[in-house]
Amino acid sequence: MNLFRLIADLMHLASIFILLLKMQKTRSVAGISFKTQALYAGVFLTRYTDLVTQFVSLYNTTMKVFFIATSLYIVYLMKFKFKATNDPRLDTFQVQYIVAGAAVLSLVANYAFTVQEILWTFSVYLEAVAILPQLFMLTKTGEAEVITTHYLFALGAYRGLYLVNWIYRYYTESYVDWIVWVAGTLQTGLYCDFFFIYFTKVLKGAKFELPQ
Repeated sequence: MNLFRLIADLMHLASIFILLLKMQKTRSVAGISFKTQALYAGVFLTRYTDLVTQFVSLYNTTMKVFFIATSLYIVYLMKFKFKATNDPRLDTFQVQYIVAGAAVLSLVANYAFTVQEILWTFSVYLEAVAILPQLFMLTKTGEAEVITTHYLFALGAYRGLYLVNWIYRYYTESYVDWIVWVAGTLQTGLYCDFFFIYFTKVLKGAKFELPQ
């Protein structure tokens, strides 16, 4: 494992810890899209089906179990424990279209027409757009808590660092994976506007607010 992937994984872990800290500290899930969190749970459940069929390393297995468990725990917190603080009127993105699109693409563009491979490919396509409900919610509210912006930054940085990891692996290992590359580039691109506001406002101590 190279340094870029390690830091990317740490940023991914940080994003989850920040989100859980926000929920437990404020006893609220206000500003967090339940639909995005449900999509991420779906991503991990469909991606890591090889947990029961293949062992790569203790690190690999631990990370997979952690992502599945925490994503389901977050969904539980939002759906039950802190349900009263969740406002579905703000979380209105039509997720059925991106789920259906990811499903169709996974059947058309994959590396092998097997159940496990199609589920893995579906998870890659779905992860690329899973953040859309959260970003759509931001456009409706026009603002976000600082801790929520830190969560989103860590999540976006994780994906951006994976792009660097893929470039590094291409030059050192001749690594090529067009499905992952295209989906990852799209996913990172979705964060561009957010990153701009985060760096120009939040890191300077100002409130995260979208331009009117």
